[in-house]
Amino acid sequence: MEFVKPTIEYGELSPLLIVFGVACLGVIVEAFVPRARRHLLQVALAGIGVIAALGATIWVGTELTESGNGRGVVGAEGSVVVDGPSVYLWGLVLVFALAGVALFADRRVEAGVSAFAGNAAALPGTDAERQSAHQGLAHTEVYPLLMFAVGGMMLFPAAGDLLTLFVALEVLSLPLYLLCGLARRRRLLSQEAAMKYFLLGAFSSGFFLYGVALIYGYAGSMDFAAIHEAVVNNSGDKPLLLIGIAMLSVGLLFKVGAVPFQSWTPDVYQGAPTAVTAFMSAGTKIAAFGALARLFYVAFGADRWDWQPMIWAVAILTMLVGAILAVVQTDVKRMLAYSAIAHTGFLLVGILGIQGPGELAEGQITSLQAVLFYLTSYGFATVGAFALVTVVRDANGEAPAFPRWAGLGKRSPLVAATFMLFLLSMAGLPLTAGFIGKWSVFTVAMAAGAWPVVLVAIAASIIAIYFYVHYIRLMFFTEPEGDVAAVTAPAPLTTATVAVCAVASVVLGVIPGPVLDLAANAGDFIR
Repeated sequence: MEFVKPTIEYGELSPLLIVFGVACLGVIVEAFVPRARRHLLQVALAGIGVIAALGATIWVGTELTESGNGRGVVGAEGSVVVDGPSVYLWGLVLVFALAGVALFADRRVEAGVSAFAGNAAALPGTDAERQSAHQGLAHTEVYPLLMFAVGGMMLFPAAGDLLTLFVALEVLSLPLYLLCGLARRRRLLSQEAAMKYFLLGAFSSGFFLYGVALIYGYAGSMDFAAIHEAVVNNSGDKPLLLIGIAMLSVGLLFKVGAVPFQSWTPDVYQGAPTAVTAFMSAGTKIAAFGALARLFYVAFGADRWDWQPMIWAVAILTMLVGAILAVVQTDVKRMLAYSAIAHTGFLLVGILGIQGPGELAEGQITSLQAVLFYLTSYGFATVGAFALVTVVRDANGEAPAFPRWAGLGKRSPLVAATFMLFLLSMAGLPLTAGFIGKWSVFTVAMAAGAWPVVLVAIAASIIAIYFYVHYIRLMFFTEPEGDVAAVTAPAPLTTATVAVCAVASVVLGVIPGPVLDLAANAGDFIR
């Protein structure tokens, strides 16, 4: 048997290679550089790596437009698809990865030390943990873990077959399981959150693998294009296909936090270090929805009349459960977690907007375009909101309990007003990015005939406005009772992150055209 040399498109895959290369360099730094010198080096390495990967992503996007390669390149022997949506999602992930590096590097909010545990192996409450805290040790392994997670998030929506999709799922998930358990304060809560995330994530991965096996049995291939051909030709056992789609959906819907697979979300968002929560809330949703859209549009697009009823039901349940349970929360991180669940439902409404060839009216935005814009608007709002949570503190550290935020508008008007802006964007009020995002996904769903889901989405949006406005009332019109939180001076990197997110939330609401055009120019997935 003659060996055939594989062809690797190094130029098109350069953003992925840069991120994974920097992650490996970070591991080497941990092994050989003295601990006292690691923090600054790791921050610089991660920051430069993300910026370099972002520059490479822009170059790849420009080359795809100008080189005449069509709408993209199927690289790495068919396992990675570099097309317009992939490049857009890569850029989006890297923008929020840069915000993640900035928030990870903020040492000012914890009295000069990192928000991460100084010694992850030390048990909570032991002498080893107290000693590491007293020495101000920084757990710098978080930066290579962050880069590995970013690499998995970039590979996930670009996967061209089910095996690569599973590998990407695990590469992005395993570092996040570790990062969620590394909080310096409230270690038991953090470790409990990480354990729940890990166990439920492993359980969902089992469902995903079972679905991979069933789809392979149906189509005889793991390649998305081959699966599409098998679905079009109806060349297999139809129940095998439907059960396989259901199993795959469990793994993907778990990652986006959709009902009934959302139970991990509030506990993990609350227990994880807030910097990790900020990065994870945006990055994971972007990567998972990119993968979900590619799988359903490319591999199973011809069978959409069979899987759309499932997405209808999941979207309705997700929006209602997220909005209703957010009303009764008394912790800001848990409130934002249930808000994230509701936003997952809104994004699923956009997924329902898929239409066949010739069904789209001229000038109408596509389902993929709407989902990409919504991911952009939601990402800026949620990262900015969690970044502000890190600076509202009391003597015990972060103070996410509602009573501690009472009257914050009088003590720190700028912080309260900026947090209000992010809440209004999540609520979808006009002149914010969230309004354009909701308008776009509702429009495409209505055009595709999913008007009952859109009616539920509007009802869920009204419920969501209630708890967002309730929190605004708490900050500006409620007199504090007992101890209250104060706003600490954030590090320049955190300030810059919040400022960029606030400006983006306004600009995307007032002038959404350039980003909508960018999403439109990304085109559609290629097979």
